[in-house]
Amino acid sequence: MTSDKVKTLFHPFDSGVLSPPGEGERVLFLAAETGYRLPEGFDAELVCVQPNRPAYRALVSAGATVTPFVEGDDYAATLILCGKHRGENENRIAEALKRTRIGGVIVVAGTKEDGIQSLRKRIGALEWGGDSMPKYHGVAFWFARPEDPAAEIERFASSPVRVEGRFDAAPGMFSHDRIDGGSELLASRLPTDFSGHAADFGAGWGYLSVMLAERAPGVKGIDLFEADYHALEAARGNLKANAPKVPTRFHWQDLTQEAPRDHYDLVVMNPPFHETQAADPALGAAMIAMAAKSLKAGGRLMLVANRGLPYEPTMNATFKEWGETCRNARFKILWGRK
Repeated sequence: MTSDKVKTLFHPFDSGVLSPPGEGERVLFLAAETGYRLPEGFDAELVCVQPNRPAYRALVSAGATVTPFVEGDDYAATLILCGKHRGENENRIAEALKRTRIGGVIVVAGTKEDGIQSLRKRIGALEWGGDSMPKYHGVAFWFARPEDPAAEIERFASSPVRVEGRFDAAPGMFSHDRIDGGSELLASRLPTDFSGHAADFGAGWGYLSVMLAERAPGVKGIDLFEADYHALEAARGNLKANAPKVPTRFHWQDLTQEAPRDHYDLVVMNPPFHETQAADPALGAAMIAMAAKSLKAGGRLMLVANRGLPYEPTMNATFKEWGETCRNARFKILWGRK
């Protein structure tokens, strides 16, 4: 099913307001989603970029040319789907300015929840021309890539955020500018005498893995699993900087669908519970079930969650033993033994 936002993005071409790029051209599609229908005459090669593993896999299944990170330059045009994070949206503008040829069209679409009007006004103030049109509960706007956008690239490009003076993260990642309170609570309860192989499910930029490495110096190795490609790359750097002696492996995987190949003595996690703005406990429940399958006999799961999330039935169904370690005003820590 095609989302309204995708239809908004392609509407300027569908309506004939913009001429579609032809055969032999390449078009970059940032934050690409499935379900798009190329307008008549849109014969260019579409190169999709999607760092979110479930969305990436959906694009692969649909036959798209897709990569988790931006490559190449001299694109005839760039299409951008906005998301909820201003920093991510601005960074996509910067990437489009770097990768699109001079005079090539850059088309941006989003909803008011994505801050599309504010972004449109900021770009409009640069007087690069172009226009905008509303459609399908969203807005698309476009402009031509200027001749020398170096200053604007520097202005819009995301810079790493330094957390507590030793971790690097970036806008769009979970808790990119601070240590999440739930993860901090779980870190305070991690075992100090652990000496087996561990996995960090939904590792983000690597905080829990670093804390486990510091609290349990006898740990034999940590595998980090994360669906956000960029967060996983940040985790790679943070583990190298903060726990260089601990053997680590990094897996870009969707743990609701893709099972780890190995089994572990311990799994730690602060599972995601948002796919849209609404809470979706099924995401965390699926990761709990995957953790149970990925543990060795006698292995342990330690997870933190918002107090109101109903994970207890899943724990009861998937673990031989389980319980609650502690809770505070916002979070609870659950444990399970296989």
